[in-house]
Amino acid sequence: MGTYHLFMDESGDHSLKSVDSSFPVFVLVGLLIEDSEYLRMCNQIEAFKKKYFNTNEVVLHNRDIRKCNGAFQILFDLNIKRKFYNDLEKILSTANYKIVASAINKEKHIERYGKLADDPYEIALTFVLERVLFETDANHGQTSLRVMIEGRGDKEDASLAKRYNEILYRGTGQVTSDRLRRTYEEGLIVRKKSDNDCGLQLADLCAYPIARHVMNSNEPNPAFDVIKSKIRSGARGFMGYGIKIFPQ
Repeated sequence: MGTYHLFMDESGDHSLKSVDSSFPVFVLVGLLIEDSEYLRMCNQIEAFKKKYFNTNEVVLHNRDIRKCNGAFQILFDLNIKRKFYNDLEKILSTANYKIVASAINKEKHIERYGKLADDPYEIALTFVLERVLFETDANHGQTSLRVMIEGRGDKEDASLAKRYNEILYRGTGQVTSDRLRRTYEEGLIVRKKSDNDCGLQLADLCAYPIARHVMNSNEPNPAFDVIKSKIRSGARGFMGYGIKIFPQ
């Protein structure tokens, strides 16, 4: 039995109370990676951090990198920035992992189902868990799958853990409870940002580019181009297979 990790991160706000018209989507990204490949990738990321920061304590966070915040102020030097992005893109493009994402268009969701509709996070989580299961069944045989998220606070973490277990024990419209529980380990693993987990950082780096692609697939998106080949695909491409948009 192979051991796999599913690291999950999000882009956007899942609340339906208000919708930012400039960012009306909530995107949940799942990054599936086998245990030995995860360890190899972590070694690469550690070496990358030591090269640019002389320490591996810096946490790679998409927004901080884009805004050149904190330790990433070194990216104001355009020569360093070019080398930094080249090295980071090499890690992202050569590591062996698979991406599954779900995007909820909150404006359409409210228009169709109202503000008391099902929580976008639970909908997105269901779609991701289903498609990751389809991926492991088709290509990896019997697996044991650990699911890890970055903590957002005790109340929020407890609520998400409850949703996760409810999905496992009631099943979904596509997958039975028995089938889910044969693959997914019970209980989410919650890590703090300060735990500096490389898998969660990689998921974070993937989430924002995917959200931008969902909102406007025609605009230039170099970061998405780097990870595009990692998205789960079917005969007609990745839409519906590796990226599920709801409502259609």
